[in-house]
Amino acid sequence: MALVKLKTTIHYEQLQNSTKRISVFQGGTRSGKSYNILVWFIVKLLNETGKVLTISRDSMPSLKGSVMRDFFIILESLELYDEKNHNKTESVYNLNKNIIEFVSLDQSIKIRGRKRNYLFLNEANETKYETFLQLAFRTTDKIVLDYNPHEEYSWIYDQVLTRDDAELFISTYKDNPFLPIANVEEIERLKDVDENYWRIYGLGERGISSQKIYSNWEIVESYPTHFDSISYGLDFGYNNPTCLVEIGKKDLKVYLRELIYKPKLLNSELIREMESLGINGSDNIYADSAEPDKIEEISQAGFNIVPANKSVHDGIDRVKRVRLYVHQDSVNGIKELRNYSWKVDKNGRVLEEPVKYMDHFCDGVRYGIFSEEKEYEVIFVG
Repeated sequence: MALVKLKTTIHYEQLQNSTKRISVFQGGTRSGKSYNILVWFIVKLLNETGKVLTISRDSMPSLKGSVMRDFFIILESLELYDEKNHNKTESVYNLNKNIIEFVSLDQSIKIRGRKRNYLFLNEANETKYETFLQLAFRTTDKIVLDYNPHEEYSWIYDQVLTRDDAELFISTYKDNPFLPIANVEEIERLKDVDENYWRIYGLGERGISSQKIYSNWEIVESYPTHFDSISYGLDFGYNNPTCLVEIGKKDLKVYLRELIYKPKLLNSELIREMESLGINGSDNIYADSAEPDKIEEISQAGFNIVPANKSVHDGIDRVKRVRLYVHQDSVNGIKELRNYSWKVDKNGRVLEEPVKYMDHFCDGVRYGIFSEEKEYEVIFVG
């Protein structure tokens, strides 16, 4: 196996030299921590047999859209992937007579079930301390946690990093020499956008309390098969993701689902994806009004698309008056909703202006709900 193919960074070396039972990787966005943790475990298991590695996150959609995807990309890049070793139904892979299982943290039976040698808890601050304990009790050897420190208070700080057998590594995008310059520029733009976001996503430092914009939402597994009406919110991007959100109304409830969330998407590719999704030509699509040419091209393709009402403050106020039920597969949308915050200036004052970062799903939701506010009833929250 040629390690040169793996593009390892400092995180790999830190794990190689680790002598602690628990390694905690706190980092800013795009620092490469999750990728390198996976590489380290793969290399380790190629030199061992009979071991069990559990890789966990809060939900199976989150797992599939992040570390599970990266795990198999790494295996394929090393020409190690063999479909015969992959039990897709159980989300288990056999590597060199070792078992790698992907377990979502809502699977309580598996959490409290079999033992393991190694545990990798991805985005650890999204779960509860009790869940971590149940996993740790059944892990005999190494435990690795990683996360973006967007919460000021967490069990990780108080219950894990205070332990004698735990160590902390902090990294930033600067520790990832393979990051494209466009991503570097986007992250560094946070210096002038929001002090707290720069601390968290730029410097990898613990966030400070700020006012989250939305609390009127919950994740749902059960999702209606039919709606009273459907509309869509569309936020255009290129280097940033293009995001299409389905907004379904059923019995006065509002359901959200992320349908498209992709960067580098040309308008022609977007149209093909929308066609493959079977979007009804009569359903309203409310799109970013800053892109009239794109709207016209999509309209010419047969979609009922119109410019959205982009009033930010009034739109947020409207969305906050509705109870939102978010489909569990909306991995990027859920992450955005958890972090969507009012801007904080350098003096610590919370401003009535949202941070313009990781807001593509949130913008799509606002476009769709606010632009057709007179067309359906809402449930007032509070």
